[in-house]
Amino acid sequence: MNENNKLLNSPEVDRLIILVEEATRATKDTPRRFIEPARGTLDRAKAHRHHIVFGRRGSGKTSLLRKAGADLTLKRVPTAFIDLEAFKGHTYPDVLLSVLIDTLNAFDAWLATAGSHASSKRSFWSQFWGATPERPPLDKRKLSSVRTALQAETKVLNALLHSEDDAELIEQVGESSRASERVLSARLANSSADAETLGAKLRLSLDAKSEEEHSAGHELKVEQTERTKRNKIGFLHRKIMDFQKVFDAMVDLAGGDAFIFLDDLYHLRRGDQAHVLDYFHRIVKGRSVWLKVGTIRHRTDWYRHGNPPVGMKLGDDCDDIDLDITLEKYEIARKFLLKVLDQIVYEAGLEDHRILLADGGIERLVLACGGVARDFLTIFRKAIDVARERGRTHRGDRINAEDVNVAAGEHDRAKRDELRRDTLEEREQLERGLASIQEFCIANKVNCFLVEQDTGGNTNLLGELVDLRFVHVVEARTTVRDQPGKLFTAYMLDISQYSGERLRRDLEMISFWKREQLDKIRRSKYVLRSP
Repeated sequence: MNENNKLLNSPEVDRLIILVEEATRATKDTPRRFIEPARGTLDRAKAHRHHIVFGRRGSGKTSLLRKAGADLTLKRVPTAFIDLEAFKGHTYPDVLLSVLIDTLNAFDAWLATAGSHASSKRSFWSQFWGATPERPPLDKRKLSSVRTALQAETKVLNALLHSEDDAELIEQVGESSRASERVLSARLANSSADAETLGAKLRLSLDAKSEEEHSAGHELKVEQTERTKRNKIGFLHRKIMDFQKVFDAMVDLAGGDAFIFLDDLYHLRRGDQAHVLDYFHRIVKGRSVWLKVGTIRHRTDWYRHGNPPVGMKLGDDCDDIDLDITLEKYEIARKFLLKVLDQIVYEAGLEDHRILLADGGIERLVLACGGVARDFLTIFRKAIDVARERGRTHRGDRINAEDVNVAAGEHDRAKRDELRRDTLEEREQLERGLASIQEFCIANKVNCFLVEQDTGGNTNLLGELVDLRFVHVVEARTTVRDQPGKLFTAYMLDISQYSGERLRRDLEMISFWKREQLDKIRRSKYVLRSP
C-alpha cells in the first residue's frame, strides 16, 4: 500500500470504512441513521392508507419500512415485518400460507415483547428500538387471548402447509342400523329407481341382520365412506373471516391500528404477487390494519384486470411511495447523497466529504451510483482503496473521477450477481438488451442515448434495466431537432459498463444536467431504435 497520502491512510478513514460497510448491510435492527429522500416520506409510510413503496435495490425501501415500524412500536401499535425474500421460489398457494404464518408469528412475537414489556426495561427498548415507548403495556388479559388466537390459527396453517394439495381424503363414520337407515332413506330419495331397488334390498338385509343382532343384545354398526379432495385455496378463502376476527381483536387491544410490512415483494414469483396482495387486502379491507409493501416497480405485478380483478389497484386500493431519486433531478440527488455520506463521515471523526473527495470525484460518484444511496456508499468505499493504492500523484491526494471509474467497474460484478439472482427466464433477454445498448454507446462515443416514447417497443426491458441500475433516466421528456412532434426519453448507460480506462477517455461524458450539454445528443444519431 502506498503511504504517501496520510489522510486516506489515517485511523479516521479506517473507522469510516467500517461504518460505510455497516451502513450498506441490511439488518433486522432499526436503522441507526435515516434521512428522508423527500419531505413527508416517513409520515406517509405510517399513515392510515395502504401503500406500495417503489424503489431500486439500495434505494432505502427496507430502511423506510423498518423506521416506520420502529416509530409505530414506540406508540404500542402492533406491527409485523415480513421479509419476502425468504419465500423466493415457493409456489402458490404454499407461498401464501408461508407468508400468512410468518405474519401471524410476527404479530405474536410483537405482542410478547413490545406489547408486553414495561417502559422501565430501558436496555431492551434502547437495543431494539432506540427509545422508550410513549404508552404503557397493553392489557395483559386481552393480550393473552389474542396471542392464543394467533397461535391457534398458526397451528392450523402449519398443518395445511405441510399437507399435500389435491390429496384424496377418505372419511369413515360408524353409525347404528337405525341411523344408517335414516341416512340411506334421505340419500335415496334423490337417487334413481335402480338405486332405490338396491337400497330396498340393503334395508331388508339390514333389518334381518338387525333383528338377529338385537336378539343377541347388540346393535348393528354400519361404516360409511366419504371421499373428498383437499383444496388449500378453498380452505384459505373460508378462513378470511377467521383472520379478520383475530385482527379486529388485536386492533381493539391496541386501541387503534396495526400495520403489516411486506418487504421485497418482487422476490415472489411474478404470477403469484397479485394473488398474495389480493388475499391480504381482502383480510384487512375496511379495518384499521394497513399494508405497506416494498418492491421494485418493473419487477412486480401488483394488479391484474379480470373478472374478478386480482391484487391492489393504485389510486383505488392503495397509493404509491416512490423512493427513486433519479439523475433527472441531479442536484436533488447530489445533495441527498452527500448528506447521507456526511452523516457517516462526521461519526468517523472527520470534517466532511470535501476533505476526501475532489470536485470531479463528487460529480463522478453521483453519476456512477445513478442516485442510489447504497451504490453511492459502496462505490465510495471501493474508491478509497483505489486512491490508497495509487498514492499521491498528479491527480492529487483526494478521491478523483478516475478513482471512481475504477471503483464503479469493480462494483459491476455485484450488480451482475443481482441480475442473475433477481431474474429467471428474462435474464438472457436483459443481458442481450444491455449488450445492445453498450455497443450503441461505444459506436457513437457517448454515454447517453435516446428512446422514442409511445412506440410500442420493448419499454419494459428498459424499465427493468433501470431498476437493475444498468441504465439511468436523465430526462423523461425531450425532443430531437430533426424529428418534430415526437417525444423521447434520455438515458445514461451506467459508468460500470464502459470497458477500460482508454474507452472512458474516448467516450464523451455528457453533463446532461446542463441544458447546453443535453442539447448535444438531441439528434437522430443518438436515437436507439430497439434495445
